[in-house]
Amino acid sequence: MKPRVFGAVFALLLVGGAPAVWLHSRHFESTDDAQIEGHLNAISARIPGTVARINPNVENNHYVEAGTLLLELDPGDYDVAVAQARAALNTREATANAAGLQVPIVQASAFGQLALTRASESEAVDSVAVEEANLTAAQHRVEHDLLVAARAERDRQRYLALVEKREISRSEYDARETEAKAAAETLEADRSSVVAAQRRIAQAQSRVVQKQADVASARTAPEQWLNVKARSAASVAQVAQARADLRSAELNLSYTKIYAPVSGIVGRKTVEVGHRVQPGQALLIVVPVGDLWVTANFKETQVRLMRPGQPVDVHVDAFDRDYRGTVEEMPGAAGTLFSLLPPENASGNFVKVVQRLPVRIRLTSGEDADHRLRPGMSVETRVRVN
Repeated sequence: MKPRVFGAVFALLLVGGAPAVWLHSRHFESTDDAQIEGHLNAISARIPGTVARINPNVENNHYVEAGTLLLELDPGDYDVAVAQARAALNTREATANAAGLQVPIVQASAFGQLALTRASESEAVDSVAVEEANLTAAQHRVEHDLLVAARAERDRQRYLALVEKREISRSEYDARETEAKAAAETLEADRSSVVAAQRRIAQAQSRVVQKQADVASARTAPEQWLNVKARSAASVAQVAQARADLRSAELNLSYTKIYAPVSGIVGRKTVEVGHRVQPGQALLIVVPVGDLWVTANFKETQVRLMRPGQPVDVHVDAFDRDYRGTVEEMPGAAGTLFSLLPPENASGNFVKVVQRLPVRIRLTSGEDADHRLRPGMSVETRVRVN
């Protein structure tokens, strides 16, 4: 009798409970194809060098704080580079200062020389006019002397005839002869003055030509000034370049010390003292255990009602413990499209396979307060979809 009663009760429970379970399960979507993920911060050098020192605390599975000095490269070569760059900068600055001082000096001297040569040219032109006036005056004197000498010669000849006739005394003739000789000498002197005046005019004109050449040369003053200004500007640019080179050398020197970018657990340490490292070479990994999330791969038939913000129960197999979280983001594509060799169905041999979509789940703040979770742990997730 009892087995029949138990069978009847079980049948009633099965018939009544199965719909209730089915109705309850409609509110959830779950998968065991999920794992915890996090950032893996690969630490590498930005410059080539030889490892000179490693922090003793930097070992696999050790925790390091952000900003901790992880290791140092030999700074010798980079110290020398900084010294060379600083010396080059000092040289460039001295050259730029000298070039800057030359700008007002050249401006004053060049433009002053231009003004002086123009004044000299004007003076030379005026001297030509003066000498030409002197020539004109000398020529007028010669014309006057010609008349005086001609008259004196006529008087001498007339008095000579009178002396020969004994109509006048010899002394009177001598006086006229003296006057004629004086007039002739004056004429010769004034003719010499004309020649000298002509010579001075030629010299003055030659000086004018010379001064005009000086003015033409001095007219390059603006170009000289602009040239000096350009050299000064080039020197300033070279100072900026040298300063940038110094900054680059200082940065390279600072890169000899490698610090932890985040707080986390050290893993995959492959570097040792004495190793020669290259830029981009992975030396170790720091895993920040405070920034973790879950990637759950749901079937495409499960995400119809799934939305960001929906609550999620996350069961961690390692600790047999449940955590709370929410759907943070929906995927941009199926997981197969992100694989190394995504499927290619253009051949026509298409077989429909239910795809998996990676849904990102963020744990509720404070759920992993003791930081026991680690990337790679397997979990089971259940999303409440309505």
